[in-house]
Amino acid sequence: MNEGKALTLPIKQNDGYGYELAFRLAVERLAEIEDIEQQCHRCGARFLKSEKAISLDFLNQTYLITYPDASVSRQDSEEGVSLVDKILLLHYVTQAKGTPLSGELISFKELADAAGYFPTFYNRAIKPLVTCFGHEPERLLEMAESVGGRKADYGDVSVTIHALNMVPLTMVLWKGDAEFPPEGTIMFDRTITDYLPNEDIIILCQSTSWRLVKLLKSGNNNPDRSRG
Repeated sequence: MNEGKALTLPIKQNDGYGYELAFRLAVERLAEIEDIEQQCHRCGARFLKSEKAISLDFLNQTYLITYPDASVSRQDSEEGVSLVDKILLLHYVTQAKGTPLSGELISFKELADAAGYFPTFYNRAIKPLVTCFGHEPERLLEMAESVGGRKADYGDVSVTIHALNMVPLTMVLWKGDAEFPPEGTIMFDRTITDYLPNEDIIILCQSTSWRLVKLLKSGNNNPDRSRG
């Protein structure tokens, strides 16, 4: 496994140059992996020898990454994959350490060196959930089912979504009332930083939250129609 410097997604939104650079570096990192089957095992993916491709699930959809040239596509759709999603998947595959899930949940603030990122994390990932689902949290359960989510036992309503094979996200809502506004949080298995750096965790949670919001606003829970 390559133990080079951690690769991260740019935090600045719409950073075209930063995304292009991040993608090129991720492609190079993938090509440097000598035992791709072992690395696939670490991240819960499969290596398809006949296709020379990595097969992995992301928000209940199967993606293929060719090896070593890193072309990323959805297995059962002609729809394109965003550059951000390509980078996120490559970072996950190339940097996964294979640590077993601990079953212990932590908040974003408990991640090492993450406190300074919390306002960004809240505004991009938690606030959309609270704004759209806070007054009717039961709708979160409906939308989460379409991306493989299952009911959890926190707050007034909570769901756990395996956004990536080894990266479960637990989204929690407390319903607002006349006295208190709704609140929410997103929790992770303590091992999450063995799979993604803090910057990528923010982007993953943002993508997951907005996927659920788009499902709600589209009036259906077909994940294909929510992608954009």
